[in-house]
Amino acid sequence: MSGIDYGMGQTNIDHKTGIRYGVIPANDVGQSWYNSAEPDYGVPLCPDCTREVVDSEEDKDYYCEVCKKTYWSDDCFGDEPVGWYLDDGEYQVEQTDYDIFVTKSPYYTRASYCSPCAPGACHLRNPNENGEKCYCFGHDWFDDEVAPYPVYRVSDDSLVEPN
Repeated sequence: MSGIDYGMGQTNIDHKTGIRYGVIPANDVGQSWYNSAEPDYGVPLCPDCTREVVDSEEDKDYYCEVCKKTYWSDDCFGDEPVGWYLDDGEYQVEQTDYDIFVTKSPYYTRASYCSPCAPGACHLRNPNENGEKCYCFGHDWFDDEVAPYPVYRVSDDSLVEPN
């Protein structure tokens, strides 16, 4: 049994392929993730009223329609990223807090569903041969170049062996 689909087939799933999103703690992946991920500073916000700002047509970067003022981009983003992401044409991955969500990959594994905090996604720490298909990282993403789960190609369902 692969658990309960708290997303009821609607969330944390690629509706085109039917493959679920895979979730894994960032520390499980290791240095490859930290070398590849880009910071995400979120949406630009007005430093005065904290509402979302729009692109400015004036000399500064952003305009607040509420405050009627323009701001430089440095004023509209925090000093620290709100998360991390990767979109390299092969993988689409995002990290918030400690967990990484693999939302597109050339690889999948089978795993059990996550808890209700990631409804519909599967936890890559819980591989399950009878579980749901979920996107995952390939072997080369891990420090010892062996994924902690079986890896299959999305294109042809073939098993990918570690090097």
